[in-house]
Amino acid sequence: MNPQQENNIRGIVLDWAGTIVDFGSLAPMGAFVELFARHQIEISIAEARVPMGLPKIDHISSLGSMPTIAAQWQALKGRPFNDADAQQLLSEFEPMSAKAALDRSHFIPGFMAVYRDLQAHGLAFATTTGYTRKIMTPLIEMARAQGFTPALVVCCDDVGRSRPDPMGMQACLQAMDLHGKARQVIKVDDTAPGLAEGLAAGAWTVGVAVSGNALGWTHESWLQASAKEQAQARTEASALLIAAGAHEVIDSVADLPDAIARIEQRMDLGETP
Repeated sequence: MNPQQENNIRGIVLDWAGTIVDFGSLAPMGAFVELFARHQIEISIAEARVPMGLPKIDHISSLGSMPTIAAQWQALKGRPFNDADAQQLLSEFEPMSAKAALDRSHFIPGFMAVYRDLQAHGLAFATTTGYTRKIMTPLIEMARAQGFTPALVVCCDDVGRSRPDPMGMQACLQAMDLHGKARQVIKVDDTAPGLAEGLAAGAWTVGVAVSGNALGWTHESWLQASAKEQAQARTEASALLIAAGAHEVIDSVADLPDAIARIEQRMDLGETP
């Protein structure tokens, strides 16, 4: 692996929840359910997952516009869910979500070994997230204390237009000194909006199936499942990520070196993102 060659990957942009921390991307789900429950609105984990990967204000707005949720809001409040409601809910959500994110801040098994190895081979790292800066600050500090020091962390409210817009990716390319070299960069993510920002920037994309939002299982549940159950769940989650535009799909970030090797083979054959 020689990142100086034209047909080699030189940079990795990582998502956070479900990709490098929080196996199953469970922290946001409980917080969303609790948030709406505080307002006597019942939402399911499955509903909470649908807009996953969007900036949190857009996620809340999307939930408020879902027919079942919108109907409950209208019945309870006597008016439709609006932008002011979304802003109010976001202000309540941030401290709840920050605590939940910290509670589930363990790195995905195998991540740090892969990170150190790729870094030693000269690859640059940066990150984007649908979390706000307020939610991310303690998580960033905890990750840094454990040795994860990306060139940049772009939170959804750090940029004028967050995912699926490429603005966050472009800031990452700049920070990694890879501006104009998106074809030598991989965006790793477990959600459609997160993959979309990579595609919009002109980068390769790798979807994370097993550890992410598409599956939504705890690490323990995954390990306890039968081989047949694992295969079926992996197939379903992978299909969602491929449909979202992932060039490659892996179980977790621990398998990233394999995906890099496959992408570099594709580059050798003349493929571009």
